[in-house]
Amino acid sequence: MIKVVRKPKERRVGLLVVWEEIKRNRAAYLFILPFMVCFAVFIALPVVSATFLSFTSFDGISAVQFVGLRNFVDILSADLLLMTHVVPNTFIFAVAVGPVGYTLQFLLAWLINSIPRKIKILYTMAIYLPSIAGGVLISVVFTVFFSGDRLGHLNRFLINMGFIVDPIAWTQDSNTLLLVMIIVTIWGSMGVGFLSLFAGMQNVDEQLYEAGKIDGIRNAFQELIHITIPQMKPQMLFSAVMSIVGAIRAGSIGVQLSGQNPTPEYAGQLFQNHIEDFGFQRFELGYATALSFVLLAVTYALTKLCFKFLGERD
Repeated sequence: MIKVVRKPKERRVGLLVVWEEIKRNRAAYLFILPFMVCFAVFIALPVVSATFLSFTSFDGISAVQFVGLRNFVDILSADLLLMTHVVPNTFIFAVAVGPVGYTLQFLLAWLINSIPRKIKILYTMAIYLPSIAGGVLISVVFTVFFSGDRLGHLNRFLINMGFIVDPIAWTQDSNTLLLVMIIVTIWGSMGVGFLSLFAGMQNVDEQLYEAGKIDGIRNAFQELIHITIPQMKPQMLFSAVMSIVGAIRAGSIGVQLSGQNPTPEYAGQLFQNHIEDFGFQRFELGYATALSFVLLAVTYALTKLCFKFLGERD
């Protein structure tokens, strides 16, 4: 018995239905056309090409050689620098900057939200301004503050107080560089995430607090747990994702502070530095792309974890 396969015809019918739908709503599709073009050119196409490149050996000049999974095998077995310095540094840095920075953002937003309105604006600007300055703040303010000679503000303070005798090279010493990177990054991260949390707290309906007092809430901590946090989960989710992505993708901070690439004894070498090292200094673009995919997978997994805990159930 011969079976008649109708899938090609059904597929053509489906395409015709889609085309008719596009023609019928062409005005709406024209509005989204610029976005779709930009998405295809700047996101979809680079992702597809990078996916292919991660399975190749390519230096930017010679012909592309397909190597299969060799790049990913080398990441797990042959890249000693990655396992001995980059992964531990990135883990410590991400844990300190991500959860700790996020907690500080939330606490600052909560404290500032509880003070009078006139002073509240000044404190909000003071917390947000470091994120605007960005690299200028690092290169000008913190480089001087953590300078390794006696003129450095921190060294001068510690020497005058009698805590140390000789100045400490904070950004050149492998024992202190990562700590300095964490401090500077946390201070500079009080930007969009802090503002989103602060805005979420201000948008909570005051009537909920009044109803809570009637139902038995007696102090500010109970208000925070039972009213404030449940009402601002979207802002908390946004801030958490921004903190995680910012912590994992950080890389230039160590180079800016130490003035060296790679950083002294690889003490401040993060995953992003490792990708840039192989991509733009060693010109092993295939391996660098494979590293980028590993970083993307970790970022995606942590983002999904945030959605699980802070996302809406519906």
